Amino acid sequence: MSRILPTIVGAQFFCTSLWFAGNAVAPDIAAQLHLPPGFVATLTSAVQLGFITGTLTFALLALADRFSPSRVFFVSALLAATCNLGVNLGGLGAPQLLTLRFLTGFFLAGIYPVGMKIAADYFEAGLGRSLGFLVGALVLGTAFPHLLRAAAARLPWQYVTLATSGLAVLGGVGLVLLVPDGPYRRAGQQLRLTAFLTGFREPEFRAAAFGYFGHMWELYTFWAFVPVLLAAYNHRHPGAELAVPLLSFLIIGVGSLACVGSGLLSQRLGPRPVATAALALSGLCCVVSPLVLGSGSVAMLLGFLVFWGVVVVADSPLFSTLVAQNAPAASRGTALTIVNCLGFALTVGSIQLTGLLARHLEPPFLLLPLAIGPALGLVALLRGRDTGENGSS
Repeated sequence: MSRILPTIVGAQFFCTSLWFAGNAVAPDIAAQLHLPPGFVATLTSAVQLGFITGTLTFALLALADRFSPSRVFFVSALLAATCNLGVNLGGLGAPQLLTLRFLTGFFLAGIYPVGMKIAADYFEAGLGRSLGFLVGALVLGTAFPHLLRAAAARLPWQYVTLATSGLAVLGGVGLVLLVPDGPYRRAGQQLRLTAFLTGFREPEFRAAAFGYFGHMWELYTFWAFVPVLLAAYNHRHPGAELAVPLLSFLIIGVGSLACVGSGLLSQRLGPRPVATAALALSGLCCVVSPLVLGSGSVAMLLGFLVFWGVVVVADSPLFSTLVAQNAPAASRGTALTIVNCLGFALTVGSIQLTGLLARHLEPPFLLLPLAIGPALGLVALLRGRDTGENGSS
């Protein structure tokens, strides 16, 4: 039993390194194919759209509930790694690259939410702590390609996709060999296309889900545009010479520690208060971002972005905990998957809107509209708390 959580965490880290592998090398691909700068946002959105389509498919078919989640994870890891590696093929144009990134995102639907389902099947008690480590692995995996790109700056960009695909295969194999189905798993044997709607009938589930949606409006857009903001600062202050890939890794990757810390803190304070505090702080960062991003201080810029990198994702494992705890046991995997699906659908709109605004706004004002998400998420959480208190009185 002691090997279960480390194995799930390691597999999640290895496999989710596929997520931003394309984003880390997008400038190199764009330069090679003479594509416009906006291609970075388009490539990121292709992965998100693939993930949305995948999670919707997985949820409708209830794959993680009807079949062994470890095997679903393994097959998905192999297929995602293959699609990720496909971008190294010669002679590809923009449509083929976007298709391959879309398919990578599609099969990531069998990795991220299914990994949380596996953890929930093992750790009913202390789920917030377990998901803190798990989402921390996702964050570190998301940031990892930027570190690879920084380390391999003088090597062809294809090494990044080769390395991340190899890691994903190792993660999938390790999980299927070392992590059997958990003791709290309740298999849903029949296909019910409406099973994913069951949880939304419960007020507590709805509150957690809508809080998560507000969090997602901000999260991936922040991650996607961190390199853009750093590059824009270099452009405005040529003497700064900020190391964009390395700093992007640090700003995004520090969130992994935040997830672990928030998961541990939730053991004492409960997941809802900690999630609410983190969402409020990240919303505040959105509001004050024009002041800091427009300043000429490198120390203030980096300190602010690191702090934002902490609070923007600290609530993520706690929302997943609340969703899992309030979902029907027989459709827990499906509930986690459909909430992920809807949350990531919002990220596409947010990323594309921010990419559009980038043509009209100065970089310091680019992330101000992200405050909409945390604000609406906080309203949902507060309403859910009031509903729960009224319902229990």
